[in-house]
Amino acid sequence: MSGVNQRVVIIGGGITGLTAAYYLQKEARVNGINLECQLLEASHKLGGKIQTVVKDGFVIEKGPDSFLARKKSAARLAEEVGIADKLVHNSSGKSFVLVRGKLYPMPGGSIMGIPTEVGPFITTGLFTPMGKLRASLDFLLPKSGVTTDQSLGQFFRRRLGDEVVDNLIEPLLSGIYAGDIDHLSLMSTFPQFYQVEQKHRSLVLGMKKMSPPKPKDSKANVRKEGMFLTISTGLQSFVERIESKLIPGTVKVGVKVEHIEKDNNQYQLSLSNGELMCADSVVIATPHQATQAMLSQYSFLDSYKEMPSTSVANVAMAFPKSAIKKDIDGTGFVVSRNNDYTLTACTWTHKKWNHSTPEGKVLLRCYVGGANDEAIVEQSDDEIIKVVLDDLSKTMDITEKPDFSIITRWKESMPQYAVGHLERLNKIRVSLKEELPGVFLAGGSYNGLGIPDCIDQGEAAVQKVLDYLRVNQRELVL
Repeated sequence: MSGVNQRVVIIGGGITGLTAAYYLQKEARVNGINLECQLLEASHKLGGKIQTVVKDGFVIEKGPDSFLARKKSAARLAEEVGIADKLVHNSSGKSFVLVRGKLYPMPGGSIMGIPTEVGPFITTGLFTPMGKLRASLDFLLPKSGVTTDQSLGQFFRRRLGDEVVDNLIEPLLSGIYAGDIDHLSLMSTFPQFYQVEQKHRSLVLGMKKMSPPKPKDSKANVRKEGMFLTISTGLQSFVERIESKLIPGTVKVGVKVEHIEKDNNQYQLSLSNGELMCADSVVIATPHQATQAMLSQYSFLDSYKEMPSTSVANVAMAFPKSAIKKDIDGTGFVVSRNNDYTLTACTWTHKKWNHSTPEGKVLLRCYVGGANDEAIVEQSDDEIIKVVLDDLSKTMDITEKPDFSIITRWKESMPQYAVGHLERLNKIRVSLKEELPGVFLAGGSYNGLGIPDCIDQGEAAVQKVLDYLRVNQRELVL
């Protein structure tokens, strides 16, 4: 692509857009490509939902607090930008499920709620004898004949029964997407479970075969590494480090793209400050609602008007250790529907992340909202704190008010991958290629919500842009 200087505009400064900008500028620098890359963000700061508060020695995440270590792209990007020395694993303590008002330890050997060890499953009090008997039918049932998409609930209820789903799988999986598993798409969220069933017939036996072998050294004093990673200085410092590596002057914040119009082989972007910006290629790394609004003249994006997003809130509360009269050995719990609780989960952050909390203090991070109770997000701070403390006092006997609380509301922020999501997305991408060549979608509304998923999409968008520009420039020359 030597010769003509081409411009790529990336819309959206969350982790997806930041990743795309970083790797695109790196490709241009390393390979001598005449390419200008501009990043536009409507709000006044980058990072999207990645936000950190550092207060009185606490490191408090307002959005995601970590990412899966086995998904390598996030740690690789941290190394790229020189912050790998700040990566830390979580403490691998017990986690619990709250069912019928009682905390039960997560059964040993369960993977996303799917049992892979018989002993812990038989002895847990999470399920009745009938529930356990129903789950054992997984060993006998044939593999599913369904070849189209289905809901997570439909898939797991068929294999393991309602009790295992409602008391274990649903609290875990719904917590990730803040959705209803009886509406969430299996193939868009956890297609690997379907693939395991198709290959091994039994979901339990298949997951057991795929589980890594236990280490031979089983000494009691050897603690295994946690499965999550974060940045000890806060995930926002990760965002800031990526931003610092971008070419000065190529990032604009507080500027919204209001409309995108095709103009021959280029695109005209109408900005909220009255400017027009030209681009040879565009990466749209915004939530689906904003994407549809920018391209409202194209009917193939109309399905995004109907794609729901749920609202959630998290409540971080700092206490002195003396405030917790009933301490529990673990890192947190999720809440099943079989409870009169507003809480959906609670992380004992001071135990999960050693760097997050000063000595002698406790940090709890509680979650409310989601598909089954979005109304709580609209309540006042005082009301949310009262509800959360009332729920917590049932299990932890908290006798004091917190030293301070930080409530973060994320309204309509959790896109719901309803059944058929992938099929709809593929149709949209085909239409984009036909009608708007050089425009690419990436981000949490499309192919995964987690930090590594968004980073993967940002990297993939870079390759699509480069491939498109090579072809486009070749055609212009010819």
